[in-house]
Amino acid sequence: MSDENSQSSQGSSGKTWLDKITQMLQGEPQNKEQLVEVIIDAEERDLIDPETKDMMKGVLGVSELKVRDIMIPRSQMITLDVEQSIAELLPVMVESSHSRFPVVCEDKDHVEGILLAKDLLPLILKNQEEHPPLRDYLRPAVVVPESKRVDTLLNEFRQQRYHMAIVIDEYGGVSGLVTIEDILEIIVGEIEDEHDDEEETQDIRQVAKHVYLVQALTPLDVFNQYFGSYFDTDEAGTIGGIILHAFGHMPSRGETIEVEGIQFKITNADSRRILQVQVTLPKNDEPNEDDTIET
Repeated sequence: MSDENSQSSQGSSGKTWLDKITQMLQGEPQNKEQLVEVIIDAEERDLIDPETKDMMKGVLGVSELKVRDIMIPRSQMITLDVEQSIAELLPVMVESSHSRFPVVCEDKDHVEGILLAKDLLPLILKNQEEHPPLRDYLRPAVVVPESKRVDTLLNEFRQQRYHMAIVIDEYGGVSGLVTIEDILEIIVGEIEDEHDDEEETQDIRQVAKHVYLVQALTPLDVFNQYFGSYFDTDEAGTIGGIILHAFGHMPSRGETIEVEGIQFKITNADSRRILQVQVTLPKNDEPNEDDTIET
């Protein structure tokens, strides 16, 4: 009887959760899949919360990523021209709400340095008509290759205390930029700050027959329940994560993609994240009123 109970408690994998933890602590060879299985198992047993599970999986995922996988592409870089005056720069800086800007000469392949917005505050407060050249306020630009591992770059960010790097391709051309925030968001999820827009408080809103506006941070289980879809919650925690994975790059506003028969159109996005999407269902596939939930 005790043997039967022991076998049934082990489940289909043949190992109890304690066996898996013990094996891991003993230092026996483990692959990533087995480690992720232990983490998911721990969350299912309420030993860790879902946020902790996602963070632990994010840490594991960082080691597999290259800078090219997370960088802000060249086309979406917000840059300043080194020949511009302070008065000309301010509208761009205020509108973007960024704290750091690549400063270029002529084009994005010629990065002169990095400007920190706070370095201009003393000049703005003095309200002088004449200011020193912008070059006097630039900090050196750190350059990294697309192929650099993200976990290695994170260590460099921490040790050398910089927050932005210019990404170059194999030919030396600028292909994008990456910030420490981009890396941290892989681990802890989206980082909202006081400048992030909260355009909608409603996650899912129908705007026409078969057409919905959906916030990218809508939890995947909520999306699945509302639309009767079956997106894998182990692959991503939000519908935005599924869409980003499907694109394979950070999409721009207006880009569309079809995933499992559902069409997604990017209706709002910035250089770091998808914010809102338009969801168009197949004409014969509409959520049942009894199955939908309040969002």
